[in-house]
Amino acid sequence: MNALAREVGAGAWARSLAHRPEISVEALALVVSGFFTLSFHHAFWRAVIATGALHGAGGWLTGVSLAVSITALNMILLCVLLNRWTAKPVLTVLLLATALAAHFMDQYTVYFDDDMIRNILHTDRKESAELVSLGLIPALFLRGVLPVALLWRLRLKPTPMGRALLVRSVCLGAAIAVAAGGILLSFQNLSALMRNHTEVRHLITPGNYLVSLGRVLLDDGSARKPRTPIGTDARVVARAPASRPRLLVLVVGETLRAQNWGLNGYARQTTPQLAQIDLVNFSDVTACGSSTEVSLPCMFSPYGRGHYDKGRIKHSQSLLHVLEHAGIPTLWRDNQTGCKGVCDGLAFESFEHARDRRLCDREGCLDEVMLRGLADEVGKRPGDMVVVLHQLGSHGPRYYKRYPERLRRYRPACERSELGQCRPSEIVNAYDNAVLYTDEFLARTIHFLAGQTSRDTALIYLSDHGESLGEHGLFLHGVPYAIAPDTQLKVPMIMWMSSGFAAARGIDMQCMKKSANRPSSHDNLFHSVLGLMQVDTREYDPDLDLFQHCSAVPGSTRS
Repeated sequence: MNALAREVGAGAWARSLAHRPEISVEALALVVSGFFTLSFHHAFWRAVIATGALHGAGGWLTGVSLAVSITALNMILLCVLLNRWTAKPVLTVLLLATALAAHFMDQYTVYFDDDMIRNILHTDRKESAELVSLGLIPALFLRGVLPVALLWRLRLKPTPMGRALLVRSVCLGAAIAVAAGGILLSFQNLSALMRNHTEVRHLITPGNYLVSLGRVLLDDGSARKPRTPIGTDARVVARAPASRPRLLVLVVGETLRAQNWGLNGYARQTTPQLAQIDLVNFSDVTACGSSTEVSLPCMFSPYGRGHYDKGRIKHSQSLLHVLEHAGIPTLWRDNQTGCKGVCDGLAFESFEHARDRRLCDREGCLDEVMLRGLADEVGKRPGDMVVVLHQLGSHGPRYYKRYPERLRRYRPACERSELGQCRPSEIVNAYDNAVLYTDEFLARTIHFLAGQTSRDTALIYLSDHGESLGEHGLFLHGVPYAIAPDTQLKVPMIMWMSSGFAAARGIDMQCMKKSANRPSSHDNLFHSVLGLMQVDTREYDPDLDLFQHCSAVPGSTRS
């Protein structure tokens, strides 16, 4: 009898495993739409609650309205994308991609706007690998792999073509009506929310990354046309016959925020070597964007944030091209993922995959690698020259990989990619150690320049954007500019000149130090460099030249 019972049980179990439920494409679309709303919008609801939109007597109605509208909008999307043949492949991609997107939105409050999608598309394998952690595995399995496995167990109900078109039309119309009804249910509150907090729409998934991806692909398709020339009239202002050639090094920092910069009065002295050097520290500097993809092209353009036009900046030549038009050769040395178009067609060296046992491992190189062979490169060009050193800097989330062991001063330091799993003090410790290394790198670069006997030399350091270290639940960077906190927008900037450079340019360094607390921004870089190198062009604006009011020698004949 027991054997018979076991045999019957085994047969029932086998039949249950073999059973594949049947479902229509429309019903599947509705189930998945509800799953998207329930499982992938934790970051969205956190952001909405933080706005206060769900508070008060009508808050519950606004919440219901949002949930209904989001589900209906997802239903509209799936009704357009799915049919009997495309349903499983399309939903497989959407479920896995949305599970990944939701993980990063939940962990780091990532907003999937156009700039973030562009950052993702231009991120290399090493940067992507830093974001892959053990915490990603259960999130991807529970919200992606498992639903996909269940999806492929289903059988899609066959429907004659005529009836399928009728049913799909009815479902699409019903979804549109429900979406409209959901919006009207709390229209006043929803319109105020979307008008005053437009950024929350970038947390509604999968629409956020799909819409942004479409816009980026369209924009990048038009980006292949030649860049519009600027500063073709540029020329170097005549100097005294005995003047020495000038060498300017621009160090573009990565992810270093002003709040942790020792020279700005931070509680920790994270810039001990720079503090021993006679230089100018600009203490109130605002970045053009909260990501490299935005800030780097912007800071090298004449338009900046003051006249910000992403398309115009993207399709125009940069400061480096203007210098080349004036006959000043440039060299971009890169320990990052490229110059984002700033140095297109110009001299470029990448150290991202350099081989140096002392400074590099399989995951990348310390920034010192860019100083290797720099003297030889500079020696090849005897006249004026501008060199850009693009740092890896304090790039997260693996801050602990951005400095050598000798600078592991602040302990314990967070040594994992999942920043939310570390104590706040550990994250700050790792980040501050990375700042210490930037301090050392800049000091070494200045000492190199000070040793150049055949040229007048100068250095400008300016970070591309800042970083959030967990304040208000935010990590990393890339928050839309309109709502980006100061931790992501306020950046350090310093300037050093040899005595010969200052004298030749007639710059009063004491005057510069007195004015260094005035507000400045990335917008000043383009014009300040042209002024330092005395490049005359109609693109030059003396009002944005940080050195103009402290110089006895004009940076341009037009100033």
